[in-house]
Amino acid sequence: MTEPDTAAYLAFFRAAEALKDTFRNSWTSRGRRESTAEHTWRLCLMAVALEEALPGIDLKRLLELLILHDLGEAVHGDIPAPLQGPDKTAEERSDLVGLLAALPAPVAARLLARWDEYTAATTPEARIAKGLDRLETVLQHTQGANPADFDYAFNLGYGQDHTAAHPLIAALRRPVDAETARLARGGPATP
Repeated sequence: MTEPDTAAYLAFFRAAEALKDTFRNSWTSRGRRESTAEHTWRLCLMAVALEEALPGIDLKRLLELLILHDLGEAVHGDIPAPLQGPDKTAEERSDLVGLLAALPAPVAARLLARWDEYTAATTPEARIAKGLDRLETVLQHTQGANPADFDYAFNLGYGQDHTAAHPLIAALRRPVDAETARLARGGPATP
């Protein structure tokens, strides 16, 4: 690797670090705001753990999609699902392009292509990535020490089209939805 390439990679890695301080509209079980990097970590863990239950899925490709799917949020942050406008995807893609600009052009193009693949959900891996993303979000909302006015009912419909697209993710979603419905009615969270 050349010295300019080394500098380019390090610049990209430094810029991506901002994702650790990009907070989501989710809370941990101890009441701390969840970062987008933490969300991404658990998504990757879910994919690795479920590998045997996802025959025919390229795990490396799936992990690439999951790692990249929210990286653009390192620039302008996360927008909670209920507040997302029609331009969210274009803005996030633009932010990602800016982050990737430090990298050698072929690397930037490869990573952007994976992000576009996730967004379009045209491959089996991208459809699973979208389903896992939605599942992880609603799961975190059932685990989090959320504010008193947290809208659990919104989660009952959130991402259903993506989680229903694969039978395994749909099966994992059912008990999470039951927990969400209990919380929406004011019931206690399951430890």
